[in-house]
Amino acid sequence: QVQVVESGGGLVQPGGSLRLSCTTSGLSFGDVSVGWFRQAPGKMREGVLCVYWTGSYAYYTDSVKGRFTISRDNAEKTVYLRMNSLEPEDTAMYYCAARYGGCSGSQFEYKYWGQGTQVTVSS
Repeated sequence: QVQVVESGGGLVQPGGSLRLSCTTSGLSFGDVSVGWFRQAPGKMREGVLCVYWTGSYAYYTDSVKGRFTISRDNAEKTVYLRMNSLEPEDTAMYYCAARYGGCSGSQFEYKYWGQGTQVTVSS
């Protein structure tokens, strides 16, 4: 069966960095696009970044441009979200999701989801 597992979250001070990992199994990984979403308390889930099967990517949240990057390792079936210059407003549960086909900023387009990893930015 398909599994999607996030890791790498934690507590970090403002200005700090984290790298989240999303490891999958049970998928034809070279054919999927993988997106990162986040949901802060009391807010709707929003798309952050997505990487196509080709390695191209798309941003869905303007506030992370210049600070967050996404990459994939097809051999490891893993996608990484590198987050630099973290701000308190980045505090959220971060979710990884996969879909066959291209990237989308809509959570409803993704079939396979992980359980999430918490990121807290606080001094």
